[in-house]
Amino acid sequence: MMEFLAEYGLFLLKVATVVIAVVIIIASAAGASRKAGTQERLDVDDLNKKYKDVAAALNEAVMSKAEWKAAAKLQKREDKADSKAEEKRPRVFVIDFKGDLKASAVPSLREEVSAIVSVAAENDQVVAIIENYGGVVHEHGLAASQLARIRDRDLPLTVCVDKVAASGGYLMACVASRILAAPFAILGSIGVIAQLPNFSRLMDSHGVDYEQVTAGQYKRNVTMFGKNTDADRAKLKEELEDVHDLFKQAVLKYRPELDLDRVATGEHWYGSKAVELGLADEIRTSDELLAELAKDHDLYRISYKIRKPLQQRLLGGVDRAMEKFDAAGWRRHFESRLPR
Repeated sequence: MMEFLAEYGLFLLKVATVVIAVVIIIASAAGASRKAGTQERLDVDDLNKKYKDVAAALNEAVMSKAEWKAAAKLQKREDKADSKAEEKRPRVFVIDFKGDLKASAVPSLREEVSAIVSVAAENDQVVAIIENYGGVVHEHGLAASQLARIRDRDLPLTVCVDKVAASGGYLMACVASRILAAPFAILGSIGVIAQLPNFSRLMDSHGVDYEQVTAGQYKRNVTMFGKNTDADRAKLKEELEDVHDLFKQAVLKYRPELDLDRVATGEHWYGSKAVELGLADEIRTSDELLAELAKDHDLYRISYKIRKPLQQRLLGGVDRAMEKFDAAGWRRHFESRLPR
């Protein structure tokens, strides 16, 4: 019996040790996260140098030793001449925006735009590479407003859509001076949607009452738990139409030549058709554009890094799961239309 108790006590001690170690690790991570939560920085990448380094690495691998030395010497002379040139080349500031349902990259976008407009000169320009399926209206409206700050400074703004700029994503893209789209990029979806389940019948079957008290006739209309009336649905429809009108006005401000009756139906189109309809201006990928600009411009990728606290990063997993589910819905919809 004593041997059993001793072994059991040893087992409990091991378990307690493991639990304490895990608690210490979590506490340390949370503490570090709190400290890191305030750490923000602006990263600036010289894309011209990056392109040259990549080309040099490939040349070194495929050229003979003599060829490589000659090419390296020539490149060194060209770089030296560029550094001594009295007239500096115009600059292109490149920003990337990868959207989600809540447009959570807006704080970084705000800082990136602020940095650019504070230093940009007359001949500089901005290229924004957007990948965004859309989401919450006011969040994406704020994202579009950040890009509008560039236009307000009379800086040329080119938006590249390599994959998708739909709904709120197109609300951002349309601000641009010109929009470039890859051949199979998805653009459009100028519409507004609201959808929610209703559990009232399920609650009735289980004898659950739902009480809702409001002040103000339209404080709440369609609900998930109470019984919805035709008047409730009509009011929600009216609100959605109001938002849709705002959406169309925002698009028309920057692309007045669009036939809104044709394109503001909530539909989406691929690159070539989007150009035909006026939703985009040219079929070209961001890689093609940047490679061309690098010939006579200095390119800098601007990225503002914000490290979120541990709690926000953990809770953010829910949003990411919803985003992936929404994106999967888009993919299923598009893939179902492709020939087998």
